[in-house]
Amino acid sequence: MLKIRRIHDITLARDQRALAQIMDILRRQFPYLTEEDLNELPLKIANPFKDGFRHLLVVAEGANRQVRGFASVSHDITLKISYLDFIAVSNGTHGGGVGSVLYESVREESLAAGSIGLFFECFPDDPALVKNPAELKQNIARLRFYERYWALPIAGTAFEAPTTPDADDSQYLMFDDLDQGTRISMEHGKKVARAILERKHGKGLSAAYVDKVVESFHDDPVTLRPPRYSTEQAAAPIRPTVPPSQRITMVVNQKHFIHHVRSRGWVESPVRVSKILEELRKTNLCREVEPWSFPEKHVRAVHDADFVTYLKKMAERLKDGEVKYPYVFPLRNVHRRPRDLPDQVGYYCIDTFTPLSRGAILAARAGVDCALTAAESVLDGAMISYALVRPPGHHAERDNFGGTCYLNNCAIAAHLLSDYGRVAILDVDYHHGNGQQDIFYDRDDVLTVSIHCHPRFAYPLFAGFDDETGQGPGRGFNLNIPLPEHDIDGERYRVALVRALKRILNFKPRFLVVALGVDTAKGDPTGSWELVAKDFELNGRLIGQLKLPTLVVQEGGYRIRDIGRNVASFFRGLWTTMHAPEADMSAFAPQRRSSAAAPANKSKTNES
Repeated sequence: MLKIRRIHDITLARDQRALAQIMDILRRQFPYLTEEDLNELPLKIANPFKDGFRHLLVVAEGANRQVRGFASVSHDITLKISYLDFIAVSNGTHGGGVGSVLYESVREESLAAGSIGLFFECFPDDPALVKNPAELKQNIARLRFYERYWALPIAGTAFEAPTTPDADDSQYLMFDDLDQGTRISMEHGKKVARAILERKHGKGLSAAYVDKVVESFHDDPVTLRPPRYSTEQAAAPIRPTVPPSQRITMVVNQKHFIHHVRSRGWVESPVRVSKILEELRKTNLCREVEPWSFPEKHVRAVHDADFVTYLKKMAERLKDGEVKYPYVFPLRNVHRRPRDLPDQVGYYCIDTFTPLSRGAILAARAGVDCALTAAESVLDGAMISYALVRPPGHHAERDNFGGTCYLNNCAIAAHLLSDYGRVAILDVDYHHGNGQQDIFYDRDDVLTVSIHCHPRFAYPLFAGFDDETGQGPGRGFNLNIPLPEHDIDGERYRVALVRALKRILNFKPRFLVVALGVDTAKGDPTGSWELVAKDFELNGRLIGQLKLPTLVVQEGGYRIRDIGRNVASFFRGLWTTMHAPEADMSAFAPQRRSSAAAPANKSKTNES
């Protein structure tokens, strides 16, 4: 299996290992490069706007994260062009289309960046310029490959002239119009040639040579050499779309359907996932990946060992279709647990409406794999990753389940990410994220923030008050923002959201985990607020302004007619702002504090 990903950070160990492999490929495939030339690549990753270009590194990885090829491309926003620095595959990588996949990824990235075309340099296929027959054969093969995409040498200029009469360094300047039919004017061609020669090769080229090449552009528009090796375009044209490095990685819990409760009033149904999928696929923002299987140690890292063992034993004991509800709730006493497993349901559950079944436990465990796969995708460079799971998880605490939640997907994924830097969890579900609060309450490396209906009115009733701020090392690292039961529209909600995001900004996390509940929507059967699709888009835009690698985990949302549209609207907003050139931080400027207080309204106690 081949994975294409973007490296935008060289502080993570996995990216450092990939970079070391890339440097080895460079040394083998481009022996003429000096160590100074080679060291330019990590500098470009660390400073993506180095040399006036915006740099991007695309990597193709096989099994065991073995780098099978890479491409380094730069974008010039002023000239509206892209420039391919390097594209190479590792020794022993033959066939499999690695080079094609990489080049097509570069083309998509370039088109999405608004480039009028892709420029790069290629060794010539002219026997007068290449004396070594083996090198000439290799050069012909490269040019034949690029002609498949109608990428052709620019003709009628001195660009391929050697830098000195005795030098053997001739290269063509190639142009790929990215299937846009672009014609390059003479003046634009001169500017591009000067930018490439001065920024990419400036130290080794004389000003006289650069001027000579630039002034050799006479054709207007610039002329391309006719194809020599193919008159048909073998590769499919690219279409304006979201490039691979900007797509949302979506991991769907395909096993969720084995958990379904067919009883009146039950709202946590399988159709929730299908409705969300239907709308998200229309956006063309996501790429779906299969979940990996992760060892149980990740679950036990945040959940009590006895609790995890109990769920496993019940999954083995319960028959398909058999359901157990708690009916006895003993005070917690580790020495006085009920002897029979079915009687312990009330020991580990916090409410009377969350059933325990074999399907629920297995579906929850599959959801954990999805959340961890999505977290790994963030570590691999995805700016947005989404775990579309059910059952939800944010009410599952360290040693109990409830609120239709069995295992805490957000907490398990956040713990994995915390090995690589500080993590902030933002829970935007209508109900309090008591699970994350309980699990991280005494830790200072994971900030937990929850915006929810006040626990005087909504589930879980016993947690979510604003004076719960953490304990021990975690004091000050839990923020609850409880809001009134009624009169919360999008505008009032965003006041609370800005407050939450300011706290996250001050925490300076490396990663953000969003517990996405859309039961804040108008008409949701478990909520009482008034948010509509446009509000979810605006909320996504605000969160995207943080510009943090973000893992989104699906939690609540039970109005079936609107759930898909609301989730898709959130991701459109998040994606749009996340990939905007600059963040608009005006929303986080100091504002007058709201004096809204929670009215004493009728209680509403529903799940997730």
